[in-house]
Amino acid sequence: MPSLFVIQGRDQGKRFELQGSCVRVGREKGNTVQLHDTEVSRFHAELREQGGRYELVDLGSSNGTYVNSQLIDHHLLNSGDRVQVGRTLMIFTAGDELTSHERVDSISIVGQEQHPGGSRIVSTLGQQPGERIFGIHSERSESDSPWLARARSNLDVMYHTALAASHTLDIDQLLQRIMELIFEWVEADRGCVMLLDRDLDQLVPKVRRDRKSTAGESIEISRTILDYVLQHNEGVLTSDASDDERWDSAASIVRMGIREAICVPMQGRYGVVGVIYIDTYTAPGRFIQRPANRFSAEHLKLMVAIGHQAALAIEDTSYYSAMVQAERLAAIGQTIATLSHHIKNILQGIRGGSYLIEEGLKSGEFDVVSKGWAIVDKNQDKISNLVMDMLTFSKEREPEMVPADLNEVVTDVIELAQTRAADAGVKLVWTPDAQMPLLTFDPDALHRAVLNIVTNAVDACEKAESGLVEPRQVEPRQVTVRTEYAAAQQLVRIIVEDNGEGIAPEDLARIFSVFESRKGSRGTGLGLPVSQKIMHEHEGDIVVDSTPGQGSRFCMSMPAILAQPADPDAAPGAAQTRYGL
Repeated sequence: MPSLFVIQGRDQGKRFELQGSCVRVGREKGNTVQLHDTEVSRFHAELREQGGRYELVDLGSSNGTYVNSQLIDHHLLNSGDRVQVGRTLMIFTAGDELTSHERVDSISIVGQEQHPGGSRIVSTLGQQPGERIFGIHSERSESDSPWLARARSNLDVMYHTALAASHTLDIDQLLQRIMELIFEWVEADRGCVMLLDRDLDQLVPKVRRDRKSTAGESIEISRTILDYVLQHNEGVLTSDASDDERWDSAASIVRMGIREAICVPMQGRYGVVGVIYIDTYTAPGRFIQRPANRFSAEHLKLMVAIGHQAALAIEDTSYYSAMVQAERLAAIGQTIATLSHHIKNILQGIRGGSYLIEEGLKSGEFDVVSKGWAIVDKNQDKISNLVMDMLTFSKEREPEMVPADLNEVVTDVIELAQTRAADAGVKLVWTPDAQMPLLTFDPDALHRAVLNIVTNAVDACEKAESGLVEPRQVEPRQVTVRTEYAAAQQLVRIIVEDNGEGIAPEDLARIFSVFESRKGSRGTGLGLPVSQKIMHEHEGDIVVDSTPGQGSRFCMSMPAILAQPADPDAAPGAAQTRYGL
């Protein structure tokens, strides 16, 4: 049977079997394929059967319908096509293909007697972790040649180095792990990693490691060796540093008792980022029999490879950190620029009102003073709302859940918005649900969320009334607010509808983005993002439906958490609601 399988989105994992000649896809409950995706329209698309195949038809959805990443109006589907609506991605499977269950039914287990001599076991491998299959800790065969043993050891070190580089974004942790691997693999007495500081143009030690026998002693690195590695961009191995002609018996090497040393550059894509250095050590003044060499050319080759691998990881981490920092600075710059613009407009309003007050007091015209004060008061409200929205949006917070009356909260919002609506010539209609129980939520936060939505609706009606959009009706502009309690679904809804300008489909996806405003200089672009954040904190959401020129519908829904019965010994008025502005 044909089906749609959701592989991404809120309904991930669901399979919708397609039956009938017409299958509707959308957010509304009556759809055959109902998706709980706020970016999916109520009636988003239809699948229409044609000659045993399904044609996908977009129904004028807000965010469009995509097949294999291509925007479509109608498209004849093939098995395996990727269908995207909103943020939901689905795979279409045609009915003529075998389902996974049908494929499973075609598998059978047979005994050896049915196929004698058909197969035999030639080798086995236990369930070892991947990192130990080639590792130095895995069991060695006595027949292993020295070459094979070295190859296995080298592969193990490189595997662990690559693993550390791919799993770690912290440079210090990465370097510490690399030094641990090196000391497990080679008998070095001391070692360190130094990174190049581009600002200071010098090497800065980042990680040091010592054997127990040298722990606590100061480690001094020969500049002669470091300079050679950086100048020639190649790794070096000295079997007896005091006799190595490249150093010309450099005093720093002889004085520090270095017998063997390996120093390799950490060569990345764009240059050297540092060096890795290890050595064996004999305390100055001690004369002991010269031991066998611990380091070899094989060690040098692998150290060069480790240095390269570590350098690539450091470059990636540095690039990632720089990218995050750049994005953070860009966001800060955008925030400052946007807020400065809005604050400047508010201050201009306050300055204009103050001028009227001053002139009215000078001339004794108190009606002018009254007009000036009204302007100042209005802009004080604007700056207060801006600051509260900034505080709400800028920090993560847990809602202060207390028993409260939702209808009372919305009633207070309506009373605050009445004056604004009357000035704009907009009728404000409030219909509370009489069956609304006492709920547990954050009344202050929800008050701000509803106030932002209602204010936006009034502004949309005022903009339509002012002739900025084409009028479609003679009826007065109106904002309707109502609450609904869905006991069966344990949900509560606050619905705000207006017959204002509406929202264009291309703008609908951006209305909850920070600083996205269609009000020009009047809007901050924070109101709707703040409202959405508050609803998310209550494990709810805001669903928007809008038609340009006809109006918008904002549905704020959240789980209905019933308040516990009041404690008879509690102080009176403990559950009363108080709204902070």
